[in-house]
Amino acid sequence: MAEQHNDSFIREVNEELRSEQMSRAWRRFGPVIIAVAVLIVLGTAGYRLYDYWTDDRASQSGDRFLAATKLARDGKTDEALSALGALEKEGYGAYPVLARLRAASLIAEKGDAKGAIDAFTAIGKDMSVPQVIRDVAHIRAGWLLVDNGTYEQVAAQVESLSAPAYALRQSAREALGLAAYKAGQMERAREWFQQITEDADAPRNVANRAQIMLDNINATTKPNS
Repeated sequence: MAEQHNDSFIREVNEELRSEQMSRAWRRFGPVIIAVAVLIVLGTAGYRLYDYWTDDRASQSGDRFLAATKLARDGKTDEALSALGALEKEGYGAYPVLARLRAASLIAEKGDAKGAIDAFTAIGKDMSVPQVIRDVAHIRAGWLLVDNGTYEQVAAQVESLSAPAYALRQSAREALGLAAYKAGQMERAREWFQQITEDADAPRNVANRAQIMLDNINATTKPNS
C-alpha cells in the first residue's frame, strides 16, 4: 500500500510539474504563437484578396481589348486606336503590350506605313516588352520596309532573327530575300531563299514561295561558279 501511495504521489507531482512547465512556456511563448497564427490568417486572406484583385483587373483589361478589336473589325479604326491607346496606359498584365502591337497593325491597315514602322520599331526596342513580342514587332517592321524602305533597313530589323536558333527565321529570311530581290541584289536574294528551301523545318507554303523565287532568279541570272 505504501508503494502504491508513493507511486500515486510521484505521478501527481510529475503532473503538477508538467502543468507548471506548460504554464510558464505559454506565458513566455503564448503571445508569439498567437501573433504567428494571426499573421498566417491575415497573410492567407491578403493573398486571396490580391489574387481576386489581379484576376479582376486582368479580366477587365481583356474585355477592353476584345471591345477594341471589335471596333477595328467594324471599321471604326479611329475609335479602336483610341481604345487601344487608353488600354496601353491603364491596362493590366500583358494587355498594354498587346494593345500597342494591335494599334501598330491598325496604323498599317490605315495605309500609314511610316507610322506603323515607327510603332513596331519602338516596340522592338523596348526592353520592358517580352522578347517574343519584340521579335514579332521587328518582323512586322521588316515586312513593311520591304515595300517602303531599303534592303539595309530591312536587314537592320530582321537579319539577327534569321539564324537557325530563331523560331521566326523563315519570315526573316523571306523578308530579306524579297528586299534583296527588289534592290536588284540577285545573288544575295538567292542565298536567302536557298536557306529557306534547305531548312527541313520550313513550312511548306514558305518553302514553295522561296522555290518560286529561286526559279525566277535562276531563269534570269546565272549563279556564280
